Amino acid sequence: MEPLITLVGVTLVLGICGALGVRRLRPWPVALRGGLAAMFALTGTVHFVGMREELVAMVPPALPAPGLLVTVTGVLELVGAAALLWTRTAPWSAAGLTVLLLAMFPANVHLALSGADLAAHQELVPRTALQAVFLAATVTVAATHLHRARRPSPDTDGSGVGGEGVRPVQ
Repeated sequence: MEPLITLVGVTLVLGICGALGVRRLRPWPVALRGGLAAMFALTGTVHFVGMREELVAMVPPALPAPGLLVTVTGVLELVGAAALLWTRTAPWSAAGLTVLLLAMFPANVHLALSGADLAAHQELVPRTALQAVFLAATVTVAATHLHRARRPSPDTDGSGVGGEGVRPVQ
């Protein structure tokens, strides 16, 4: 639940700062990027301190070297969090984190289904819903940047040369 609280809380705080006049935080995708960066910084950190043993235990037994997998995914989450904060790398980071979330989902399924009691099996639905929220956020960041990259910039007239009244050299 902490990752969701972090994502929503930081996104809201940054969004409010943007609404109050902090220009760089005005676009909502920037606030969402900040929320995702905070969330992945948190989740990446617990791969090394706090919950490492629990995360190693979540790795499905069919996968080799659970400790190494937890380390690698933790590093990828931390690098992804940092890359979300730079506009040029944000869409690539969001896309990579989307793939990472999808790749790690089997560990959530394994954890929910490996419990002997019914309560453990019922954890799968909330875990899946939470994962869907995180995926929606990463996909939104990646898609927003792709959409902006395809739009012609306001200083061009569509010719790729410059603004209105500027003619290409012939």
